Amino acid sequence: MNNFKKIGMTALAASLVSTSVFAGEISVAGSASMAMENHSGEALNQGTTISMGNQLTFTGGGELDNGLTVALSFVIDSGDDTLPFDGQSVSIGSDTLGTLVVHGEGGASAASALDTSAAGDMWDNFNSTALAGVTITDSSPGDNSVMYTLPSLLDGLAVNVSYNPQVASGATAAAATAGNGAEIGYSATYTGVEGLSVSYGVTDLDRVGSVIRKGDQTAWRASYAYGPVTVAATNSDYDSSGTTNDQELSSMKISYTVSDAISIGYGVEDVSKNGSSDAEFEGFNASYTAGGMTVSAAMQDGKNIDHGTDAAGQADYWSLGLSFAF
Repeated sequence: MNNFKKIGMTALAASLVSTSVFAGEISVAGSASMAMENHSGEALNQGTTISMGNQLTFTGGGELDNGLTVALSFVIDSGDDTLPFDGQSVSIGSDTLGTLVVHGEGGASAASALDTSAAGDMWDNFNSTALAGVTITDSSPGDNSVMYTLPSLLDGLAVNVSYNPQVASGATAAAATAGNGAEIGYSATYTGVEGLSVSYGVTDLDRVGSVIRKGDQTAWRASYAYGPVTVAATNSDYDSSGTTNDQELSSMKISYTVSDAISIGYGVEDVSKNGSSDAEFEGFNASYTAGGMTVSAAMQDGKNIDHGTDAAGQADYWSLGLSFAF
């Protein structure tokens, strides 16, 4: 009997050792950075705040014997409201099959993946504890969504498809039966001309909550670089039936690379919503890089930042940043 136990334990130990070879290595990446920010205005004197980088990214993966490439990513951000992760995903793909990415958290739809403004989402710098700025509405499904990148169909052309079942938390069975459809999006990016990048995406909305909302988000972005000058423009249009959330975000930016170390830029953003006063933002940014250290600065101005025209909706913002690569 003891011999059988020894044989069984030996076999178990061997299987555990054999199984461990399937475990991949996980690497960690982060950055050393610090920043100083200030908000001020006629009806505001928030003062200066200081912060540091607080994000770590864990990644792993490799190529399997059958030619498929698998990758895993977890992002930890101490400032995220759904700790511990700010994003998590697993992807599998190949040159002939394309790439499928499942986002456990922090995913994007085909349209929302394109809706970062050309000017860098300046509107977000005017949301703070003392400022009630705009809230951008989009079709980003976030958790438990899928993004599929098709195999290369044409040199310089990338095509994506996004999918999310959109099962709303707390939705009743009757409501789900009435109209709980999937959210499906499509996008394409063309970079076949030197210096040019053009993207367009659309995502259909079909969500269940207290009411059923149908609509879509369309987004496009274009940029062209000629020598040291880059001009970029973006637009995101969100339309949803039966709600007051219809919104359009448009933006432009021009950047100039002075040298390998110095770059400057000027951008504008406009956010319109249901006939309210447009929220308007404009600002300059500059950066200097030397020896693995980057110094960045920004000065921005916001008008009607809460879609209102009173003094509380006018504010100025500046920031200084310092980051290190090592």
